[in-house]
Amino acid sequence: MGAVPPYRRIAAGIAARIAAGELAPGDRVPSTRQLIADHGIAMATATKVIATLREQGLVQPRPGVGTVVATPAHPQPSLPPPSQGGPGQAGPGQAGPGRAGPKPTQSDRAGTAGPPDRERVVRTAVAIADAEGLGVLSMRRLAGELGMPTMSLYRHVSGKEELLLFMMDTVFAADALPELSPGTHGWRTCVEALARLQWSMYRRHPWLAQAVSFTRPLLAPRAMAHTEWTMRALDGHGLAPDVLFLAAVTVANYIRGTAVNIEEEAQAEQETGLTDAQWLDTQQHRLGDILGSGRYPLMHRAVTDPALEFDVDRLMEFGLQRLLDGLTPVLES
Repeated sequence: MGAVPPYRRIAAGIAARIAAGELAPGDRVPSTRQLIADHGIAMATATKVIATLREQGLVQPRPGVGTVVATPAHPQPSLPPPSQGGPGQAGPGQAGPGRAGPKPTQSDRAGTAGPPDRERVVRTAVAIADAEGLGVLSMRRLAGELGMPTMSLYRHVSGKEELLLFMMDTVFAADALPELSPGTHGWRTCVEALARLQWSMYRRHPWLAQAVSFTRPLLAPRAMAHTEWTMRALDGHGLAPDVLFLAAVTVANYIRGTAVNIEEEAQAEQETGLTDAQWLDTQQHRLGDILGSGRYPLMHRAVTDPALEFDVDRLMEFGLQRLLDGLTPVLES
């Protein structure tokens, strides 16, 4: 007999920890990046570890957290109908003493049955990316989650790029554009509202910032509608069409560029179990040594100022206001 494949050996080790109660329902299991670091394996192998555990029904994705130990189902036993035997007798399709009931399929665990349509394929891909990041999502992983052969996915999407396009379009379609008009509310209020809407989307879907590109964009119609909406908000001030387009894209690109940090923060928290504040606490000694050197007096004053409140949300808001301040003389001259 050949050697046990590494992914099966690692998955068996995690399964044993779950069976022993070392990992309880709701506890995070090692992420793919952590598996790579701990075992020196490739991303494809780490992905197969998680997929194997999911196929066994031991783990499940939880958006914003990662992959966690699944909560076991405990169905209540029901009495068989008289025609199928009395107490102590198992009728057809029922589990009696010493006899296991039918094993749930992957589709049963997902709460769906039958072949998936494109909408379900895309929703499932979004759920995987929300929980574990875009780097984990592959056609093979998606097929395993749906309980179907990998090649069957290509009936719904032509490949990873088109899948990502549909995922983006689905996410952008989930929120209606602001019901504001520049004539009534002013261009700045309108642009602020859309920028904050985009920020909330990136917050809910940390992978989205990695998917959005302004140099080689995926042409998602509902994402393009955001650019058109911002251009309408800025229109009517004498800007040439190319300047109008650049202004709209600049605002969107600022929000997206700041949001790139969100997935990195979420991944780091999953891998270390530390929030940003907790991680920073572990760095206080080193930070004190650096700032205490006297080479960074202005940073020292800022960091030790009790009024300092620094997080990615405040960073986004501060930059957004300064960006709109810069557009004001251009639009109102």
